Amino acid sequence: MDLGLKGTKAFVAGGSKGLGLETAIKLSEEGAQVAINARNADRLNDAALKIEKVTSQKPLIYPGDLTEPKIVNRIITEAADVMGGLDLLVTNTGGPPPGKFEEFDDEDWQSALDLVFFAHLRLIRAALPFLKNSQRASVLTITSISVKQPVPNLILSNAGRGATIGLTKSLALELGEQNIRFNSILPTYMETERVIGLLTHRAKTNETTLDAEIEKQSADSPLGRMGTPAEFANAAVFLLSPAASYLTGNMLSVDGGMYKGIF
Repeated sequence: MDLGLKGTKAFVAGGSKGLGLETAIKLSEEGAQVAINARNADRLNDAALKIEKVTSQKPLIYPGDLTEPKIVNRIITEAADVMGGLDLLVTNTGGPPPGKFEEFDDEDWQSALDLVFFAHLRLIRAALPFLKNSQRASVLTITSISVKQPVPNLILSNAGRGATIGLTKSLALELGEQNIRFNSILPTYMETERVIGLLTHRAKTNETTLDAEIEKQSADSPLGRMGTPAEFANAAVFLLSPAASYLTGNMLSVDGGMYKGIF
């Protein structure tokens, strides 16, 4: 199936590893011109080399901390200027630390919101003038299944990511008349560095082992395993593509059935 992505111009935040990197690879494979961002310049360079090796397409790289408003504006503007526009935006960030409500102060909450809400908001705001000039404009926010089913010991993430979902749905309604689509993917435990870190923390708390926690988490899926970043990327690229032209305002759970709710 031709997803209609050839010649599109895409910006993928958090593109140096995990879900963001695999999404950038898949977009590049589909013929999109891709720009990637991450805080760590060395990891970003490594990611760019991997994308080029896999797809024979060299991505643009823009290191920078997305919790800094001026940096967000600069890198989006520079990427759009170099590519000659912007059609696709993937807003993706890391997650705040695990812990319980009483462990965090106002500074912790502000830092978490800067990461899991304001970074998404600022990326979209900076990209919007360019998206308005696109005939294939699509935005994908990467959030978490925690917006439907809070994850134990992740209070900062559980609360903050819900705001990003509210933003995504609101913008789908507000900007649909300008032919800009907004969707979100709600991943659960996938085989990423972030998840391994969370499960390592859980193993320490439960006095078990990482392997035991991986096995326990895998058993929560009817498929008996955690998902891979590549499986996530397949869903992400479809939602971004013109093949999904009548899909907007959707919150897609990519979770291997771990979420047990009906809706």
